[in-house]
Order: sequence, then C-alpha cells, then structure tokens
Amino acid sequence: MSIRLRLLLSYIAMLVVPVVLTIVVGGIIAHAYLGDIKDIYNFDMKPNSVESVIKEQASAFEQIQLTTSKDPDKLMDIAFLQGLDKKFNLINSGIVVRKKNQIIYTSNIVNDPDISNKLPPYGGPTKGGGAKGEPHNDREPLLIGDNLFFFQQFDFSFTDYSTGSVFIVSDVSPIGKLARDFLGSFFLAILLILVITNGLLTYIVSRSILKPIEALKNAAGQIKEGNLNFKVKTDSNDEIGQLSRTFEEMRCKLQESIELQMQYEENRKELISNISHDLKTPIAAIKGYTEGIMDGIPDSPEKLEKYIQTIHSKAIDVDKLIDELFLFSKLDLKREPFNFEKVEMISYLQHSTEELLLDLNKKGIQLKFETDHDKPLTVIADREKLKRVINNIIDNSVKYMDKSPGEISITLQDGSDRVTIGIRDNGQGISQAALSLIFDRFYRADPSRNTTIQGSGLGLSIAQRIIEEHGGRIWAESKEGVGTSIFFTLEKGSKVDL
Repeated sequence: MSIRLRLLLSYIAMLVVPVVLTIVVGGIIAHAYLGDIKDIYNFDMKPNSVESVIKEQASAFEQIQLTTSKDPDKLMDIAFLQGLDKKFNLINSGIVVRKKNQIIYTSNIVNDPDISNKLPPYGGPTKGGGAKGEPHNDREPLLIGDNLFFFQQFDFSFTDYSTGSVFIVSDVSPIGKLARDFLGSFFLAILLILVITNGLLTYIVSRSILKPIEALKNAAGQIKEGNLNFKVKTDSNDEIGQLSRTFEEMRCKLQESIELQMQYEENRKELISNISHDLKTPIAAIKGYTEGIMDGIPDSPEKLEKYIQTIHSKAIDVDKLIDELFLFSKLDLKREPFNFEKVEMISYLQHSTEELLLDLNKKGIQLKFETDHDKPLTVIADREKLKRVINNIIDNSVKYMDKSPGEISITLQDGSDRVTIGIRDNGQGISQAALSLIFDRFYRADPSRNTTIQGSGLGLSIAQRIIEEHGGRIWAESKEGVGTSIFFTLEKGSKVDL
C-alpha cells in the first residue's frame, strides 16, 4: 500500500471512526440519562409504562376540563384536588387553583408563598387569553423559588360567577440540569473520542512511516562509519519500502566494489611479489655469470662463450617476462587494441601447425592438425592475438611433456554459431584440484615455482583474456598421467561492421 493511499485512508478513518463512536457513545450516555428521567417522573422506560402515564395525564386533563365546565365548584373541594394532585405528581407536575385573586389550593411541588403574584391573570398572559375552559400556555417558563416551571392555564367561572383558574405546573429544572449534564458529558466524550482516535491513527500511520526511515538513517550511519556488513530489511511495498530496497542494492554494490578493490589490492601485492620472484632468478644468474667473467673464471674461449650465451639466454627470459607482463597488464585493463577480421580457420590452423612443426620435432614432439570439414569455416578474430593463444597453449604442453615421443594435436569442430578449437597433449596431466586454477595469473602446478620448468605463469591467463575479448570461452580437461586438453570457442559468421 502506497503512503498516499495510507494517508488518505487514515484521513477517512479520522472522520468516520469518531462519527461512529460519537453515535454509539451518545446513545449510551442518552440511555443513562433516560434512566434519570425515569427516576424523576417515576415510570419505567417501557412502551406500556409510557403509554399508561400518557393516559393518566390525558385523563387528568380531561377531568379538569370536565370539572370546570360541569361542576366548577368541585374545584374548591380539597379532597378532590388532592386526588388530582396525585395523578400529576406521577409526571413531576402539580396544580394551583385560584378563585379571583385568592389561591385555594397549591401542590407541594410549588413551594412559594408568593405564588399568587407570579401567576398570570385570568384570561392568560397573551392578549385575549384562551377560550373559556380551554388551556393556554405561557411561552416563558415561570421561576418559582429556585426552580423553573412550565404551566398550562384553564380559566373558568364558578357558579357564583366569580372567575377562577386552574394551573397545571411542571417542574422542568431537573430536565434542564440533565440536559446540561448530558451535553457536558456528550461534548467531553466527543473530545476524548477525537483525541484518542486521531492520536491512535496518527501514531499507527506515523510509526509505519518513521520506523523504516529510522532504519534507513541507522543504515546510512553504519555506512558512514565504514560498516557494510548488515542488511536493510523491509516488508513494505510503499515508496519507503522501494527506497529501502534501492538502498540495500546500493549497499550491496558498494560492498562488492570495496571487496573488489581489496581483491585488486591483494592481486597487486601478489603480482609484485611474483614479478620480483620471477625477475630475481634470471637477474641473479646474469649477475653471477657477469661477476665470474669479471673475476676471470672462464679461462678458455669455450667457457667464456658459454658464460656469454647463458647471460644472453637469461636476458631473453627477462625480456620475454617483461613483454608478457606488459601484455597481461594491458589486457587486464582492457587497453590492448584488437584488430578483428574474418579468418578462415582450416587454412589458418594448417599454416600455424606448419610454423610450429619443425621446432617441435627438434624437441621430440609430434604436432598434427585434425578436422573432418573440407568446407571453409570463417570466424571473427584477431590473427595475431589468436596466434598468441595457440602458441601459449602449446608452450604450456611442451613444458609439462614427460613422454617420448610427445604428441600434440589441434582439432577443429563446427557448431551452430561457434567453432571449437581443441589442443590435446599426452603430457603428465593436471590434478582435478589444480585444473580450475591453471588460468589464474602466475599459477604453476609446482607450488615451489621450481625453475627447472621455465615460464612466467602468465601464458594461459593471457590466453583466457584474449579469448574472452573475442566473446568466446576457454576451459581445460585433464587426467593425470594421460594428458591435458584445452578448448576454446570463437564466433562464426560475418560481422557486417567489419
């Protein structure tokens, strides 16, 4: 869920949840206050109870109207009035009977000696009053003592033609107090609902946003301190989750870059160590033979010639090592230029075999080229670099040849979009443990770097980089005591851009 949608839903929840809770809590509070109203008016909040009270009230009103019209003098009977008063007490009301300006009867609910001066005159408070025997209501509440009363006024005439009024008064002070208490409780509940719901929703939403941001902050701090051995974890799919995953990818790439840089530094140290070792041997030989000549050790022209030839041979070895180091360095830095062109491989390998044949025969090694194709097979390659690959592989076979006569064969196989060249020998072979290491720079099967086997240890590594620059692959297969086969592939066809 995106942060935008999450915020939108939280805003909707901040509106909907308080409204729903307000309705529920308002209902609960109202129910509680209705219980207080029940206590005030002395009836149960059941439909039949309410109905009975309404009937009692209607009966009392009807009885008053009937009495004022049929037998008004009965309203001077205290016992009769007390019976009416009981009915009105059920609904927290009472009656006041007035003849002319004299109060005849007052309910206990009206506890005010000055009541006669507070009641409206005969005919009601409004102009013209109500019809005779009909009730009319005062629109303003009447303050009697400390309480507020609403009243209904029935005007009539006694049999002696004197004016009379019956007032039905209802104490509304408890209702007003309950209303004030209800509104206070209701608004307090609304305030608490808003604070709690909005606070809780804000906390939940902010926590879902701030927690991953805090994790990113801590991750950035660890990177600042140079620590990359941790993982930025995230389970969300929102914008911050995407940022966290991007940050984790950046951390991984940075860690890989640093590890690669450390590996490069280690390789550089190893390279310097190996160069120093491989240069030290021929230089020490040159130095020793030169000092021998200076000391006059060769006492004949033949010995002197031998010393000079040895010095020359060691100088050639140093020059060859420097040449291979220079080539390897340029290949490793991808600064060696390649001249790609179409090369017909059958004729190319036949020519390469003929060039090497005479020299290998002198060393007791037979070289042959084998293919079952008579049609041209064209590849895209750099002729000189490809020649370097073949020569390096064959030189490696010659160095580790332990049989007489030695045999080396070059094969060519056709594929759908590539050709495979194989160079096999019947030398001493390579152990399976060392087979995966032979293309590493400066690697030699003899860990002591025995100088009886000449070479820099860069030949196969150079061959590997040249083949990779051709877009091919190189690998080796070997069995100890039987021989070694090295294969590499080249792209077939014609590149239009050549």
